[in-house]
Amino acid sequence: MKKFNIRKVLDGLKEASSSTPSVHVGPQENHLIQETLQSDHFQLCKTVRHGFPYQPSSMAFDPVQKILAIGTQRGALRLFGRPGVECYCQHESGAAVIQLQFLINEGALVSALADDTVHLWNLRQKRPAILHSLKFSKERITFCHLPFQSKWLYIGTERGNIHIVNVESFMLSGYVIMWNKAIELSSKAHPGPVVHISDNPMDEGKLIIGFESGIVVLWDLKSKKADYRYTYDEAIHSVAWHHEGKQFICSHSDGTLTIWNIRGQGKPIQTITPHGKQPKDGKKPEPCKPILKVEYKTTRNGEPFIILSGGLSYDTVGRRPCLTVMHGKSTAVLEMDYPIVDFLTLCETPYPNDFQEPYAVVVLLEKDLVVIDLAQNGYPIFENPYPLTIHESPVTCCEYFADCPVDLIPALYSVGSRQKRQGYSKKEWPISGGNWGQGTQSYPEIIITGHADGTVKFWDASAITLQVLYKLKTAKVFDRNRSKEDKGSMEVSDEDPFAIQIMAWCPESRMLCVAGVSANVIIYRFSKLEVTTEVVQLLEVRMQYELNDMESPDGVGGEQTSALPTPGASPQTSGPPSHPSTSSNNSDGGNMPCLKVRSTPLKQSPGYQVDLVVQLVWVSGEPPQQITTLALNSSYGLVVFGNSNGLAVVDYIQKTVVLNLGTVELYGSNDPYQRQPRSPRKTRQPSGGLCDINEGSATSEDRCKSPTSVLMSNSNLQQFYNGGGRGAKMSRKLSLPTELKPDLVHCRYFTSLCFLLTVLLSVCPPRGANPLDHRDNSFSRSRSSSVTSIDKEAKEAITSFHFSETFARKGDSTLTPCLYVGTSLGTVLTLAITLPPAGEQRQLQPVIISPTGMLVRLKGSHLQMAFLDTTGSLVPPAFEPWYEPNVTADGEEREKVRKRRPVSVSPSTSQDLNENQYAVVCSDKQAKVISLPSQTCIYKHSITETSFILRADVVQMSQGVSLACFCANGHIMTLSLPGLRPLMDVNYLPLTDMRIARTFCFTNLGQAMYLCSPTEIQRLTYSQDTCENLQEMLGELFTPVETPEAPNRGFFKGLFGGGAQSLDREELFGEVAAGKASRSLAQHIPGPGGIEGMKGAASGVVGDLARARIALDERGQKLGELDERTAAMMNSADSFSKHAHEMMLKCKDKKWYQF
Repeated sequence: MKKFNIRKVLDGLKEASSSTPSVHVGPQENHLIQETLQSDHFQLCKTVRHGFPYQPSSMAFDPVQKILAIGTQRGALRLFGRPGVECYCQHESGAAVIQLQFLINEGALVSALADDTVHLWNLRQKRPAILHSLKFSKERITFCHLPFQSKWLYIGTERGNIHIVNVESFMLSGYVIMWNKAIELSSKAHPGPVVHISDNPMDEGKLIIGFESGIVVLWDLKSKKADYRYTYDEAIHSVAWHHEGKQFICSHSDGTLTIWNIRGQGKPIQTITPHGKQPKDGKKPEPCKPILKVEYKTTRNGEPFIILSGGLSYDTVGRRPCLTVMHGKSTAVLEMDYPIVDFLTLCETPYPNDFQEPYAVVVLLEKDLVVIDLAQNGYPIFENPYPLTIHESPVTCCEYFADCPVDLIPALYSVGSRQKRQGYSKKEWPISGGNWGQGTQSYPEIIITGHADGTVKFWDASAITLQVLYKLKTAKVFDRNRSKEDKGSMEVSDEDPFAIQIMAWCPESRMLCVAGVSANVIIYRFSKLEVTTEVVQLLEVRMQYELNDMESPDGVGGEQTSALPTPGASPQTSGPPSHPSTSSNNSDGGNMPCLKVRSTPLKQSPGYQVDLVVQLVWVSGEPPQQITTLALNSSYGLVVFGNSNGLAVVDYIQKTVVLNLGTVELYGSNDPYQRQPRSPRKTRQPSGGLCDINEGSATSEDRCKSPTSVLMSNSNLQQFYNGGGRGAKMSRKLSLPTELKPDLVHCRYFTSLCFLLTVLLSVCPPRGANPLDHRDNSFSRSRSSSVTSIDKEAKEAITSFHFSETFARKGDSTLTPCLYVGTSLGTVLTLAITLPPAGEQRQLQPVIISPTGMLVRLKGSHLQMAFLDTTGSLVPPAFEPWYEPNVTADGEEREKVRKRRPVSVSPSTSQDLNENQYAVVCSDKQAKVISLPSQTCIYKHSITETSFILRADVVQMSQGVSLACFCANGHIMTLSLPGLRPLMDVNYLPLTDMRIARTFCFTNLGQAMYLCSPTEIQRLTYSQDTCENLQEMLGELFTPVETPEAPNRGFFKGLFGGGAQSLDREELFGEVAAGKASRSLAQHIPGPGGIEGMKGAASGVVGDLARARIALDERGQKLGELDERTAAMMNSADSFSKHAHEMMLKCKDKKWYQF
């Protein structure tokens, strides 16, 4: 029986009341397509989070379960088991996690937060939940310690006191160690916060307490007094025991280590300064930086290990953070790429009173996780199997593809496996706990990320895992070493000239196209063979349109394309230049690309190999606008890209420009906007000087700036909203938080985002009062409103492209290849493509593209487009199947292969000629469905009035096709196709972060993703099927494992009391002996996990079954208990009657006075 979901009913009512219902227009045609998708097919939930935990703050390891936990400054908790077993949890408060403690081999974890709460997590379920919480109100938590196999948790506070919590009930004990009792008269001042607590490995009744000021106290729990006190001049950061419990080691703020005997109070038996220079005259060594943590680990057959972080001398300026491993007389200093947050030594035994036998060190860095092998010479690191390198260079854009061709992941893996580094440890990864999920979802999924350093990474994302497949470095195509004279005029975008801005990928043909921030487009083919390219093919395109330019276009250099080709004719352009550097030799000196393509031969490994580089060049001293939209079609051999000025279509087979048009030219005589020519420009200065400020041109230092490009003042934003201005407008900066700086704005959503920014900046102070970026000095005053209004009419940016075989003109009877162009003013324009015949003719004859007019106009900026056939199925664009481009045979053989392969594989060509198609068009405000070839609107739906859509995708679900939208107000919506009925509307999250807006992607089969932090990918699903199967797909963290046997005490130790002394903590800390704790000290909060959390899975069919089974077990148990009680009562009644009968017989013959 299907569950009744009241939420979906309410969502439906809300949608009906809040937005315009779908309007059915054009009743003259029969558009009755049976829609199979219903609201029951949709449910939104987070699935899994990948990547490195953002801003980590603490770490813990369970040595028996072999599970690693990492806490962050935002209150997140990430748990790692064997590769593929990961889990993400979040503390509701969002406070920083200051410490984590496992209940070793118990399937539970204690977390202490900066808001003075302590939480107990249950890890025995696939989605861990909080069982208990304790909120301290009068004292601040600084340190926690939970002894192995103990249920009593010690909590140290800022005031220097220690409280004790029962982890089973999460109630405070009445036993408190007060700071003044601990130090008594040994110090006149307060000893500072508690920085360390641990019990003596050989005597649980003795507790060592480290205070920040340098005092250490050995506390006797039974006698409730201090046995010994140890005082040192320098502040303490950490303390560690030798496993025999006779010595301990402290690390100090002056870079020293002190080793103490527990019975020797006066001075440490040894003082070590690991990185200090030893003076010859016997004086104390120079102070060093603080040693933040030290661990003291013993081995059965050798010297102990002393491992520490920090402690470098102050004169090592610029030296990277280090981990120091001291083993006997050798000291190894291991440099790290990032500051060390914490480290843990992994040992063979969980028992603190046995030889530790350390085998690895886990080092948590600010942006990485490193595991060092202690057993091998040279301390090599383990190869990290987790997907923690997403942020190796900041992510600037990403794409998500579900249900890819099955041979794609093996092909990418085979070329990617050759890129792996050498020199890793030969041993297996030591964090190996948990079990994989048992999911049945098996379709291939791929995530592609573009990065600020020009790399593109391909990730296998199948079945809620993530693994890097292949890494492509696009910067190899360009010259990195520019000469000094070039630098003055070739200063490219700040720090990241190679940053990836947009990617277009055809999974079937494996063609890849990337657009960089420096106005370049690189086209790649996939090959399994290595090849050396003597000269990188380069095509230079000039795109600079203004209405006054159109009347008298400037002269064009020999290597450049004519600015205004006749519609329908291939423009006159030369082939690729024989040498890449010809662009800089133009007579006017201003027509040059932003980056210089390399002139030396390029060795290309198997994988993606560059086929063609397209560069937009400077025109008359003005830089090219950044590319905002990109698309490719492998069947037609075309790549199209657009910016705020217009578009260019490149034939990458013939290496020529097919079309290069301004947006206005696409309309021809049917332009719906009455655009007025601009006022004539002043004479432009050369490339270095300032231009007319009113026109808003920029100096050469502003060109191609890093693409966190959001404009400065409100008027500039307004212009940006309408497609950007001339010159370097697109590349002005807004001061965003530092971690956002390198990330790119995905240009497809520029217009929508800038509307949001206009609202945000409208409440900012005037520009003069607080300049957002001191480097932007070329705008001394904002433009006048009249110029902005002219701009608004004249500028129309290209926002989307779509290739399809469809009806190009109204009333057409045949399907022809078409390119649809969407603009920032909501217009969708059609361009018909005429292709030469396949084979040799395709190499020789030109491709002809002719504008055929406007298809439709929508409210808002156009985002997405797709086509449906008469059955309502999605019509995919035509594609060419992949073939090996580098055939080893001679040229004739290669030509035969080229002729033999099919040019187009498109389901649409099988349609009967009299059938209709349906064009689905979506802007950031509304969606329409157009019937073709009649070009009548049959459905329209206003998706949002008050907000705008950031991302829209037409997606294939297992039950049908739908339109998925992510709105700036945080709503995720799905609409049926072609009827545009609202099926789901969930308020998922408010748009608080631009990163989410730039990286949000929907894909087929109900999958979606976005970057939730600079280092992490959050995946979610909007499919009911996936939500129901999710519980089975998730891995299990807890697996039943036997706790290792305790170390053998030996005969003599047992006889003479030399072994570990146990302690009945219950007797000491229980309510009977210690009394009740003060109620005002801490408040107990039962967690949402509670009993239910302990009793099975959180949701889904499996969870229901588990709960039903548990309920039956409980019922059976209660019935069993009832039977036992009844039997006990009957026995009791029998014995009572027996005793009564005996008494009656005994007293029967006695007289009253004999009693």
